[in-house]
Amino acid sequence: MANKKITYDIFPDGLGFYANCDGQHIGEITFVRVGADKVIIDYTAVTDKYRNAQVGLNLVRCVADLARHQHRKVITMCPFATAMFSRFPEFDDVRFLHT
Repeated sequence: MANKKITYDIFPDGLGFYANCDGQHIGEITFVRVGADKVIIDYTAVTDKYRNAQVGLNLVRCVADLARHQHRKVITMCPFATAMFSRFPEFDDVRFLHT
């Protein structure tokens, strides 16, 4: 697994990312756009074999990077994404804070 290249590609509809390794689908994350300035991450899944390879974290990073590029904030409804947003301060700039 360490020598295999994992790639991350956006869904054709632009509402999620796939993780692939050697032509195999190993994970995905989905989100919905809310208004002009927010996205909600609603689902993240990674195959068992790749659960400890940071695939899920990298999928969350893909959405965060897209949100930064589109000047959006992120709301996490998916428990995994919520945990990553709580654990890593790198997401603070895109975290939606209700005031």
